[in-house]
Amino acid sequence: MEISLRVYYEDTDAAGIVYYANYLRFIERGRTEFLRALGHDQHRLMAEGVAFAVRSVQADYLKPARLDDLLTVDTEVAELGRAQLVFAQRIRRGDELLLDAKIRIACIDPGRGKPIPMPRAIHAQLATLSKAAQ
Repeated sequence: MEISLRVYYEDTDAAGIVYYANYLRFIERGRTEFLRALGHDQHRLMAEGVAFAVRSVQADYLKPARLDDLLTVDTEVAELGRAQLVFAQRIRRGDELLLDAKIRIACIDPGRGKPIPMPRAIHAQLATLSKAAQ
């Protein structure tokens, strides 16, 4: 799945280059919109006792994004387990790859902060989209 976003002044450093931590915000938006497109709203999931928490991030910053750039965030499921998954995410400016990342996400009970199995319906949806299943 893809989303587009524009780089604003607040996303950049004094040189007009996107501050490295803001790329994490951009890919977070990609994952949130990915779940929303599947029909899963974060507030509703939390009310049902389900949350997704980042466990680890591997990110390769390949080229800088700059003020006013129009970026595309690509998000796909790379690996899927019962209580965790890995998203492959990329940020592009046109055909240029700027960031290549793998994000390991754990499914947790938000009240206890403990890992739990993903709800079966969500797991089944993600399984159909997983690169490993293809």
